Amino acid sequence: MTSSPLKLGFIGLGIMGAPMCGHLIAAGHQLFIHTRSKLPAALAESSATQCTTARGVAERADIVFLMLPDTPDVEAVLFAEDGVAAGLKGSAAKVVVDMSSISPVATKDFAKRIEAVGAQYLDAPVSGGEVGAKNATLSIMVGGPDAVFERVKPLFEKMGKNITLVGEANGDGQTCKVANQIIVALNIEAVAEALLFASRAGADPARVREALLGGFASSKILEVHAERMIKRTFDPGFRIALHQKDLNLALSSARQLGVSLPNTAQAQELFNSCVAHGGAAWDHSGMVRALEKMANFEVGQKAPA
Repeated sequence: MTSSPLKLGFIGLGIMGAPMCGHLIAAGHQLFIHTRSKLPAALAESSATQCTTARGVAERADIVFLMLPDTPDVEAVLFAEDGVAAGLKGSAAKVVVDMSSISPVATKDFAKRIEAVGAQYLDAPVSGGEVGAKNATLSIMVGGPDAVFERVKPLFEKMGKNITLVGEANGDGQTCKVANQIIVALNIEAVAEALLFASRAGADPARVREALLGGFASSKILEVHAERMIKRTFDPGFRIALHQKDLNLALSSARQLGVSLPNTAQAQELFNSCVAHGGAAWDHSGMVRALEKMANFEVGQKAPA
């Protein structure tokens, strides 16, 4: 139990949001929660108070966290008739913390609109997937005023380990997250190509992975996602549809900036192929299946003599 429990709100209780919210409850804070889907059992049995609207959460909580799928979801939760903004009016001490991964451009606009009703705003997208959310080891990339960041940082520390104020401008956190998703996607593609090549050449992909983990090619993707590819376990820690969304943000922002991202575009096409084969809900390590379709060969399959 913390010495000074706070009144906190949490909206969006999916694969990531539910365990993140759980850590705040475990820290002794009073939680007001709202979700469009079924309330997870662990939260239903907790001390959290379920609110029927996002407005109700904002009226009761001093700091409101959002963990939602996409930009339109965040906009609706914030600015609908019974949204967060309606519950913030006249509350200068309140803070909205958006931990979703959404458009940096839209984030700047959302922050201005929240500030216009008198509250403060941080964008704080995360990386680390379901495992990181459950283990409270997420990387948290924050954009917004330093003073607001320092106020919220002790709460971030209940949910993550690597917590960085990327910049004092709203949108800086989201920009960093887009960069993160570019790197992750290209690493998944590289690992998938390497394992497919090794398997087709007749090598044991599990032993190839083990050998590579000890060298310069080692990475978190090789450690975690290569194992998924080998064991054929594509239940989502992070769904392909969500990574598609993030790469769309990267590519659309790049067009606005006049920047070419050719390998990001290629990774997106591989995700598009997966979705065309029914894989929108696969874990993003399932990108390997698009490459396997082109090769007519699967990682771990016995190579022809």
